[in-house]
Amino acid sequence: MSAEPIISFRNVCKAFGPKVVLRGFDLDVYKGETLVVMGGSGVGKSVMLKLLIGLLEADHGTITYMGEDVTKMGPDGLRGVRKRVAMLFQGGALFDSMSVEDNVAYALHEHHAKEMTPEDIAARVDWALSLVDLPGVQDMKPADLSGGMKKRVGLARAIALHPDVVLYDEPTTGLDPINTTRINHLLNGLKRAISVTSIVVTHDMNSAFAVADRMAMLHRGEVIAMGPPDHFREPSDPRVADFILGRAPEHEDVETLLSG
Repeated sequence: MSAEPIISFRNVCKAFGPKVVLRGFDLDVYKGETLVVMGGSGVGKSVMLKLLIGLLEADHGTITYMGEDVTKMGPDGLRGVRKRVAMLFQGGALFDSMSVEDNVAYALHEHHAKEMTPEDIAARVDWALSLVDLPGVQDMKPADLSGGMKKRVGLARAIALHPDVVLYDEPTTGLDPINTTRINHLLNGLKRAISVTSIVVTHDMNSAFAVADRMAMLHRGEVIAMGPPDHFREPSDPRVADFILGRAPEHEDVETLLSG
């Protein structure tokens, strides 16, 4: 882990109308690590990822990638960030009308059409599908794939760019235990194989402990706990303990729950 973070969020705020999602959000990510960001629904986990690659705009604060402020970038700058920071969306977000090969090749055509030949792109697709243990499925359509296979094709599309960073938005949601374990193994294997830095957003605690080098707990738009996985096995903060143990906080009343 390097001394300086490659990604930093500083005092980031984001609201959607009256709903404040992130408030004074601070977070650092270091090269080569897998950082798991956990928390309940609606606390800003997915919003954080979309802010980093410019799919949403922050209302306040700075977000830097390799020392450059993403919040001040125009379309060309963000395009450069998206070459280096890839995202696996929930469900894979595949194009139903395209084959698996065309789905995986999509970002390569978008970002590398000038420097890669069709043969180069086909070889990169083969390489990416092999890394996620799906060789030979290039001609299939998303409708022919299981939920777990769709996630893996989405992951192949992300890593086909040879990114420095991969963002995972709830990578195991909706999967059975076998496919969940397979995805966890893939995340760990990719870190070893291509030295990728990962930010994993999840509320699946089994997966969190299986892949994390560090963990952060997000609550009401702020990080309330940060540290190695062992720091979270017996947390002293009741809000963290409630989340990890999957229990409803006894101190929260209906009005508090409705306020989000």
